[in-house]
Amino acid sequence: MQNQEWYRLGDSSNVISPSLLVYPNRIEKNIELMVKMASDITHLRPHIKTHKTAEIIQMQLRHGIHKFKCATIAEAELLAQCGAEDILLSMQAVGANMLRFFSLMEEYRNSTFSTLIDNSHTLGEFISLAKSKSTTVSLWMDINNGMDRTGIEVGAMALGLFKTMFESSYINAKGLHIYDGHIRDEDINQRKKVCDAAFEPVLTFKEKLEQQGFGPIEMVVGGSPSFPIHCKRPNVEASPGTTLLWDANYANLFEEMDFLPAAVLITRLISKPGKNLLCLDLGHKSIAPEMNFPRVKIFGLETCEQIGQSEEHLVVKCDYADNFEVGDVFYAIPMHICPTMAKYESVSVVENNTITGTWKVAARNQKINI
Repeated sequence: MQNQEWYRLGDSSNVISPSLLVYPNRIEKNIELMVKMASDITHLRPHIKTHKTAEIIQMQLRHGIHKFKCATIAEAELLAQCGAEDILLSMQAVGANMLRFFSLMEEYRNSTFSTLIDNSHTLGEFISLAKSKSTTVSLWMDINNGMDRTGIEVGAMALGLFKTMFESSYINAKGLHIYDGHIRDEDINQRKKVCDAAFEPVLTFKEKLEQQGFGPIEMVVGGSPSFPIHCKRPNVEASPGTTLLWDANYANLFEEMDFLPAAVLITRLISKPGKNLLCLDLGHKSIAPEMNFPRVKIFGLETCEQIGQSEEHLVVKCDYADNFEVGDVFYAIPMHICPTMAKYESVSVVENNTITGTWKVAARNQKINI
């Protein structure tokens, strides 16, 4: 981060705006840091939902990472096409997606697939479908340890559910999946305290399962905010995702993590509609709009106020607006890179301040083949 112009193109005259730029040398450093923090690479299961690209998967494979996590069937298929050995679909498959999951297993036999369940009804459907196909399916039980988004709370019902998984000849009961994305305390010591407290009942539950003969119980745990904590635990797989590209929001919140922003938007000033007002071509269609302002960190406009956004436009109030002309180029780091990346069919690859190629965001759509 010593060079504050790392993001700037030497020649941007023929670059469409808005578009998304990625910087492989920075992604490489982020992967190296992930591996270093994990200590044992077998305890690392990175999520690909942030980048959705074959090239970044291949970079991780070259570092010896062979276990991955994903959120969609398309992402799982992309991983299989890249030769990933162990693929966890971390969304409970229901309806057509359950059938597609079995199709993945049939089509890509060089990869092993697993997914999640958190209720007896879905488990029953998995058992019935596996039985009809004379096969087995690998499942993790999704645990709700406070986020209240998905999962089952630890207790008697969870114990019974895991028992059914374990005893079925059609299910390979892998273990427990725990995502604690609600834990976002800025102070790492407080975050660790909250994270440990939320994880303690899960550890107790794991021990109970093993005492009753249902082990060994594997665990896939956490995301990027809790990665510094979980990566130090023995016998768990930590699954960060945003760490690969990073973004301005996580950089602000989690200063103890030294990951580098590796994806930057290029945008242009398209109008100066009033005194101290600038309008950039960076609307809802080009960047994740679900967060409060600011939605991007705009280099050169850090002290200006983002006041309005519509489908194609971002309006910024700036006391020094007179310094800029319509057509000027700006660079911006998204506050939330994951849904921003999914807005682009492809990204431009930047090396030494020059665009050297493009990468397809191959899993941005619901379907590749299956």
